[in-house]
Amino acid sequence: MVPDVSTGGCTRGLLNYLYGPGRRDEHTDAHIVGAWAMTGIPDPGRDREATLPELAAYLDQPVKLRAREIGRTPPKHVWHCPVRTAPGDRYLTDAEWGEVARRIVHATGIAPDGDDHACRWIAVRHAEDHIHIVATTVREDGRRPRNNQDGVKAQAACRSLEKQLGLRQLKQGDYTAPRTPTSAEQAKAQRQGQSVTTREWLREQAYAVLAASRDEAEYFTVLESLGIEVKPRIGPQTGEVIGYSLAAPGDVNGQGEPIWYGGSKVAPDLSITRLRERLAAQEPADRPTDGTRPASPWLEAETILRRSHTVLDSDDDAGAQAHLAAFGELLHTTAQTAPAAHREQLRAAATAFNRANRTALRADHQQATALRSAAKAILAPASPGDGGAALAALLSTAVLIAIAAAQWHDKRGQQQQAAAAQQAITHLTAGYQQMSGPLLADLTQRAPRSEATRRFEADLRRALPDHAERILADPAWPALTTTLARAESAGHTPRHLLTQAAARRELDTAASPAEVLNWRITGAPNRRHQAATARSAHITTPNPAKAPLPPLTPRQLPAIRNSRHGR
Repeated sequence: MVPDVSTGGCTRGLLNYLYGPGRRDEHTDAHIVGAWAMTGIPDPGRDREATLPELAAYLDQPVKLRAREIGRTPPKHVWHCPVRTAPGDRYLTDAEWGEVARRIVHATGIAPDGDDHACRWIAVRHAEDHIHIVATTVREDGRRPRNNQDGVKAQAACRSLEKQLGLRQLKQGDYTAPRTPTSAEQAKAQRQGQSVTTREWLREQAYAVLAASRDEAEYFTVLESLGIEVKPRIGPQTGEVIGYSLAAPGDVNGQGEPIWYGGSKVAPDLSITRLRERLAAQEPADRPTDGTRPASPWLEAETILRRSHTVLDSDDDAGAQAHLAAFGELLHTTAQTAPAAHREQLRAAATAFNRANRTALRADHQQATALRSAAKAILAPASPGDGGAALAALLSTAVLIAIAAAQWHDKRGQQQQAAAAQQAITHLTAGYQQMSGPLLADLTQRAPRSEATRRFEADLRRALPDHAERILADPAWPALTTTLARAESAGHTPRHLLTQAAARRELDTAASPAEVLNWRITGAPNRRHQAATARSAHITTPNPAKAPLPPLTPRQLPAIRNSRHGR
């Protein structure tokens, strides 16, 4: 069940909406299912003699008495709490909805059980799956109710009611989720034919740009280059930027003015403070200037990403939170640079993980500078293609890290984040399978002759005796033999490679241990090429200097749409 507490100042206006047709004719048979005193309450939905002004007057009576005493109407005296069941939940009767309302007004302090001087309230039902609780927050004795933290208390009451009524158990919130789009925002998106609201669209653009930006100036510059308007908020005392707001292209009000969304209102971790914490930990990636470069930025990122598993398995919450944030950035940059045919699942994974890496814990971002640097290095001009093997290796490890993230959140009771990590796992797994399937099939077709295969089998049994039978029975074993043959040609000893690859992660929980080993061995460097390069560098360019990556440009963000109409 989902409650949503808000306040206002017009009882009659809210009742007009609840008993009206709704914005899209979705209101039917509006009637009262619960109230502070059911006897004598006028119900315009079921009693033809009753009127909305009469009902509003009943609710407002303590408010008007208090207004005469103090000479003004108490502010924000209308308390409103819609409560909705989850999709797929069973039908609740009017009596059950009435009990839901009573439990919520009791839990929130609006009308505690047995308090004869509590606030007046009603619960209106105009649809099968939800009610609206309306209360006026002046008690019968003229005092205001003690309803601090009413949103938290309403959530707790709903978790208890879900168990009692046999409804779907929703995740407990921790106030780190971004604001849910309002009904007005959703209706506007529908009118414009958009699949998401403006706030949600801005959020995803901001996250993608942040993942690729190295400093605050670059973050705002790239946003503007994509057509998003940026309005900084300047501190009156210091003259420095203390906040910012964003406006989507073409999103204006009735006066033609941009509709602004503050950074923290787009998402809590996009506030200027959190933004600076993350950007301050940037460390430009270095790359050699002697003509040699890593075989693939994806392989370099995969190597660094594996270290995150150790951090997530430790008790260092600040370090783990930093690695989660950096992993989220890696997912965004990977989605931006992956082949077009594979971007959809990777974008979905990055979007889902945005929720998974947002918690109440503060991150020590300095602990994840290497991973964040590797994420940005992916945006550098691409090296010659490797047929996608490097990306498949990265995605294989990304699935492992996402699983570790889900377990990390679950141990800490962070249910919403754990569920978001599970969603990311689903998309990453689909993306990995889409990428790896053709590659493994090609490797299988290129498997070496039986003599070499028997030799690799012997190496496997010596290196990994406890896993050998399972690996040999794995459909990916022929593909692994091809990779072992290539590694052997590059100067490696297959038995040592197998031992090293297995040591990076236990294989018991791997669905396909041969695939895990294959991609880890894929990233092994070519030792013969390295030796030749080292000899050449020693002769011609001793101690080569290193230069940072070039500045980010909008062209390096292919996944970000530069028009709201294309989203």
